[in-house]
Amino acid sequence: MSTDNPSSVTIQTDASPIHSVPEWFGEVTLLAHTMSRLGLLSEIAERVRFTRKRFGRFEVIDFVVMLIGYAISGEPTLKAYYERLQPFAPAFMALFGRHQLPHRATLSRFLAALDEPFVEALRSVFLHDALARLGPEADVGGLWDRQATRWSVFDVDGTRQAARQRALPQGPDLPSPQRRLSAVCAPGYTGRKRGEVVRTRTTLRAAPIPISGSSPVEQRAMVITEESCYGHSP
Repeated sequence: MSTDNPSSVTIQTDASPIHSVPEWFGEVTLLAHTMSRLGLLSEIAERVRFTRKRFGRFEVIDFVVMLIGYAISGEPTLKAYYERLQPFAPAFMALFGRHQLPHRATLSRFLAALDEPFVEALRSVFLHDALARLGPEADVGGLWDRQATRWSVFDVDGTRQAARQRALPQGPDLPSPQRRLSAVCAPGYTGRKRGEVVRTRTTLRAAPIPISGSSPVEQRAMVITEESCYGHSP
């Protein structure tokens, strides 16, 4: 660099921490845009009803989108998921047309109060949508071999994780305690992880549909997020 022509670039530094966007946020953005375009969000809000108490201003759709994000994130616990999502809570809820993130304790009360009719109503909405679109279009996804034959490849990944069980309050004036994860947990080898039971989490993915690390997908996700939060793209 010549000393006669000093550079016009100014470098500034700041010691304050900046939260990085979760790597799964782009995938959630695209899913939210697709569900909104197909009318799934409005259908869930209209068709799935639940007699609730102590849920405040929140609706069923608020808890459903939280669980959808949790399933996509792959975070090991709900606490870790909330801590990762909290700095971006307004943008996350805006993707689904909502305004406020339910507290973790409110979500826990919602899950504890679920009944079979509610689960069946929610399942029927997704089942009806799945039957209406029985597979991808001819030019979407898939792998082609050397003979130009197209194959649809799915990867099923089952992960075993150790889960801890807290002591439940017991007393003559309290109802019989029940654990929500009893149906999905069982005694097993926990390895070096701290826990009393083992649970299995299965993830199904279709290849090759790139989500993470794809520049066009990330750019599209950023545009959708801007439109959801501010009503227009920059």
